[in-house]
Amino acid sequence: MTTMTAPTKPTGGEAIREEKAETIWGLMAEFDSPAAIFHAAQRARAEGYRWFDCHTPFPVHGLDKAMGIKPTILPILVFFGGATGVVLGVILQWFTNAMSFDFWLIVPVRGYDFLISGKPLASVPAWIPVIFEMTILLAATGCVGWMFLLNGLPWLHHPTLKSPRFARATNDRFFLVIEARDPKFVRRHTEAFLDTLRPLSIEALEP
Repeated sequence: MTTMTAPTKPTGGEAIREEKAETIWGLMAEFDSPAAIFHAAQRARAEGYRWFDCHTPFPVHGLDKAMGIKPTILPILVFFGGATGVVLGVILQWFTNAMSFDFWLIVPVRGYDFLISGKPLASVPAWIPVIFEMTILLAATGCVGWMFLLNGLPWLHHPTLKSPRFARATNDRFFLVIEARDPKFVRRHTEAFLDTLRPLSIEALEP
């Protein structure tokens, strides 16, 4: 196994001061199979780490559960976005077919509120296309917008991209990254834990 880390630190109070002064972003372990990264994610979660992530060249079945990732709130937000589209579609067409008012008593705002050939004021079957399109519009745009917001995107740079090894994350390598902000993160202890997973390499990531 190739280990890309700094020399072992002193112990005691001096080690604690040095670790606090460190500016590493986290530690990255490299694996060569889906089974290895799956096992590593299970072990990291069982060890009590919470701020860690897995990077794989293709989806690994069950990896999200192994990492302890909870279901996202995104489907609920998309549902309310679609429901808002339904309401706005109904209001838009109801106003267009049946309403008018004077804006600030000066500017008239009018729908097509004229009775022609017995046109009903509320014709729900005729409204279905617009309601459908408004539902899809707000649900789809809301899904993309909330996805970016919940993931903290756009993020134009990531510390893992500084590693030449990480280029193989889109090819044939699997990476487990434990961030330094994790409450359980202590570099020498975390490095020792990663070493027990028998990775191909362990690398310190700079911010």
